[in-house]
Amino acid sequence: MALVKTILVFGITALVAVFFVPVCLPAFLLSFLGLKKPMSWFLYRIAQVWARGIVLLIGCDMNVTGQEHIPKRGGVCFVSNHVGIFDIVLALAYIGRPFGFIAKKELLFIPFLNIWIYMLGGLFIDRNNIRKAINTIKLGITKIEKGNAMLIFPEGTRSKGGPVKEFKKGSLRLATKPGVPVIPISISGTHRIFEDNGYIKNGVKVDIKIHPAIETKNMSKSEANNLSSEVERIIKEGLYA
Repeated sequence: MALVKTILVFGITALVAVFFVPVCLPAFLLSFLGLKKPMSWFLYRIAQVWARGIVLLIGCDMNVTGQEHIPKRGGVCFVSNHVGIFDIVLALAYIGRPFGFIAKKELLFIPFLNIWIYMLGGLFIDRNNIRKAINTIKLGITKIEKGNAMLIFPEGTRSKGGPVKEFKKGSLRLATKPGVPVIPISISGTHRIFEDNGYIKNGVKVDIKIHPAIETKNMSKSEANNLSSEVERIIKEGLYA
C-alpha cells in the first residue's frame, strides 16, 4: 500500500506539472501585459489546489497555526526551516497568497518543474558561486520591492529531522534591503512523510507554526546584522514549544 501511494503521489505531481503547463503558460505571459496580479493569483490557486490535493492523498495529520499573521498584500519575506522535500508543498497549501521561493540551481534542470518554479515567481541560486548567488538575492529583492512575497530556507539544505542548521546571514538581505516584514515559519514532521523510509508514510503528524511579523523598515545596522540569529531563535522555539 505504501508503495502504491508513493507512486500515486509522485505520478500525480508529474502529470500536473506536464499537463497544466499549456494551460498556465498563457497566464504567465499575460502577467507581462498589465495583468500581473490576477495572473499571479490564478497560477497560485492552481498550485494551491494541487498542493492541498497532495496533502489529502498523503493523509497528513496537519496542525497549522498563525495564518492570521500573514499580510494580504505588500512585499514580505517568509523564512522557514527546511525539514523535507514536502515543505514547499505545505507552504503552497497553507500560506494563502502567491509567493516565489529560492530554489537550488539543480532544480533548474528538471523538466516542467523548472517551468513551474519560474512561473510561480521562484529563483534558482548557485550557492557554490558567490557572484551568482548575490545576483539571485538581488533579483529576489527587486521582486519584493514590487510588492511580491518570497520564501527562503536560510539553512540551505534539508535537516531531515536533525537539528536546525545555522542560518546563512546573507539571505535575510531579501527583507532588510527593501525594509519589508519577515514572517518566521516553524515546520516539523515533514521528513517522516518520505525521507525516513524512502516511501510515502500515511498519517504523519506535521506542525506548521507561522509567527508574528518582524518589521525591518527602521532597523538599525546592528539589528539587521543580528536578524538571522533572531529569526533562527524564533523558529527553533516554535519547534520545541
